[in-house]
Amino acid sequence: MEQKVTGKLLNLTKDVNMSLIRQSLKRVLKGTAMAAALAVAATSVNAAEKVYRLKLAETWGPNFPIFGDATKNMAKMAEEMSNGRLQIRIDSANKHKAPLGVFDMVKSGQYDMGHSASYYWKGKVPNTLYFTSMPFGMLPTEQYAWFYYGGGMELMEKVYSPHNLMSFPGGNTDTQMGGWFQKEINSVDDLKGLKMRIPGFAGEILAELGAKPTNIAPGELYTSLERRTIDALEWVGPSLDLRMGFHKIAPYYYTGWHEPGTELQFLINKRTWNRLPDDLKAILQVAMKTAAYDMYTQSKHESGKNWASIKSEYPNVQVKNFPAEVMTALREANERLLKEHADKDEMAKEIQASQAAYIEQVRPWSDISHRAYLNSQAQQ
Repeated sequence: MEQKVTGKLLNLTKDVNMSLIRQSLKRVLKGTAMAAALAVAATSVNAAEKVYRLKLAETWGPNFPIFGDATKNMAKMAEEMSNGRLQIRIDSANKHKAPLGVFDMVKSGQYDMGHSASYYWKGKVPNTLYFTSMPFGMLPTEQYAWFYYGGGMELMEKVYSPHNLMSFPGGNTDTQMGGWFQKEINSVDDLKGLKMRIPGFAGEILAELGAKPTNIAPGELYTSLERRTIDALEWVGPSLDLRMGFHKIAPYYYTGWHEPGTELQFLINKRTWNRLPDDLKAILQVAMKTAAYDMYTQSKHESGKNWASIKSEYPNVQVKNFPAEVMTALREANERLLKEHADKDEMAKEIQASQAAYIEQVRPWSDISHRAYLNSQAQQ
């Protein structure tokens, strides 16, 4: 009897001990799970609250109108849309001292982003010149359509990706004027020996006709023309030219041919891009795209306003069209040089073919819509 009671007591003790062990294990496991959940939640919160601070180098000087507004607008939108998680510091040319060195600074990682113009880099990477504006090429709206719907973005990625860079449209100046000249251009002979600030493919075309093109940083343009270091320059159009004061030192203002839709660019270092979370990548893309289009509309507004000022306040400015002989020579040189580039470089050939095909597709609509409308208004 005593043995049975002792046995029952032992079994009862074992059951109680097992029950206590199970309860302890449950508490430990529950605590561990809660701790793990809290750790995951804390990690998620920390990731969501982490602030990404980027540095952007721009080609332009401090408080440069329109171009500089585009970078400020982009940075402001990115910070606001991200609730402060994406902050972009802008260094102007006076800070980094290399207005035409933005490509290299972003490529190396010295800066995370840049704002400049793609054709400035044609000496380093020749095929970058196609993504700003090409002589006798696309109008701004045509070019935006090519970028976003006609394969332009994909081609730009092919060109920039090998250099640890990404490029996005960064704001359009609208169709540019042909430049400010000290002397009137009456024939092709007047271009021979002409020292002119003109970047991109247009510079190559003028060189083909005997001119001496050069590229000069924006902050040095007025002084170079005033001191006759150069004989002529093109900058943008009334939106910015009037502020620069070129009308004070060059009497002839020619209409454009070389940059019908000049698009600036936002550059991004690929390593910087890859470390951003997906939501901040999306926010940055929206901010860049919105700032770019806003710059286009701002350029249109300022050009219209300043064109009226030029006509009313500076009647001595002589607005000229290049003679037909000169335009024919420019176009023929353009065709020759395009072919030379395409024959030497398959990538150039692919980009040229894409742009030509897109113009062939979209220009008839521009003719029957914009051109027809403007012609009808001119007849009234």
